[in-house]
Amino acid sequence: MHPELGHQEFRTTSALRARLEQAGLHPRVLPHGTGLICDIRPGLAEESPDGPPLLALRADIDALPIPDTKDVPYRSTVAGRAHACGHDVHTAVVLGAGLVLAELARAGALPRPVRLLFQPAEEVLPGGATDTIEAGVLDGVGSILAVHCDPRVDAGRLGLRAGPITSACDRVEVALSGAGGHTARPHLTTDLVTAAAKLVTEAPALLARRVDTRGGLALTWGRIESGHACNVIPQRAELSGTLRCLDLATWRAAPDLVHAAIDELATLHRAKCELNYVRGVPPVVNEPAMTALLREAMTARCGADSVESTEQSLGGEDFSWYLEHVPGAMARLGVRPPGELRARDLHQGDFDADESAITTGVELFTAAALLDH
Repeated sequence: MHPELGHQEFRTTSALRARLEQAGLHPRVLPHGTGLICDIRPGLAEESPDGPPLLALRADIDALPIPDTKDVPYRSTVAGRAHACGHDVHTAVVLGAGLVLAELARAGALPRPVRLLFQPAEEVLPGGATDTIEAGVLDGVGSILAVHCDPRVDAGRLGLRAGPITSACDRVEVALSGAGGHTARPHLTTDLVTAAAKLVTEAPALLARRVDTRGGLALTWGRIESGHACNVIPQRAELSGTLRCLDLATWRAAPDLVHAAIDELATLHRAKCELNYVRGVPPVVNEPAMTALLREAMTARCGADSVESTEQSLGGEDFSWYLEHVPGAMARLGVRPPGELRARDLHQGDFDADESAITTGVELFTAAALLDH
């Protein structure tokens, strides 16, 4: 009900810390003041440098700058802010699993140490994961797991895929400039509106012919802005969008390809061009053994028919940065109310999740922690 944007999750962090301390645990807030980690060891023992590696359970805690349009008791109370990507669900799942695991540890029934990781700023490129890794959250960690809400999967079910499950995502910002003038005499100008329009339509098509189509490279514009009057050709135009691709090789080649394509098109239309290519995140590539662990855990708690195969998403997720360092996997947590035909998509003001999905996620992570030893 109190969503906070990336790097501003102070209230959320404070609430998590208080709840974990209430359970007798010892959370540690990350250096920038938002996000935290909390270790749970067998018997609630103190940290041991010679102990087995930790299994990390990761949740992102930030919200999106969009209004919450749901008519429910738990809708956002903060204007223009909503948990429209399910990060509140992810947080509740990891917190709930942590509380269960703490009780098991206290009873001597936890076979291995677990680290709860509540990460800030997933929605801010290149993602808060890079800062948390620099802060040492993976020190002592041997593997890592996460879930992401999927509104196309029924609550009580889990989508799994070994290998790439999300895509790479970067941001592309273009500023065009040139001579402006009267719309009666476009031949005396750079005609930037036309140049920008050509860039919008031709850059994606040009890029598609310069990479292996199996790399799935897609440049999609989300903003174009130029001019203020119908009879004035402007001197500046701005465009921004995202570039997504399915594999690491294409992602690594993408910046040079985009620079070349944009420069060629801008030159063709006699426009000066400034390109800001913002590196985002690589694909999340699930490690097969960790994916199998999630499958085994879900099957143990909810039955074999509760698991389904999922396709690689074109969405980006900074969970990928953790997998550059340790093996892990992300699962698609079904949140659609069973029987509901319309999926309330992510990043929309009416996104909602069936609350039973939280219980499913808690059971999944609890079972995974008990199996992974």
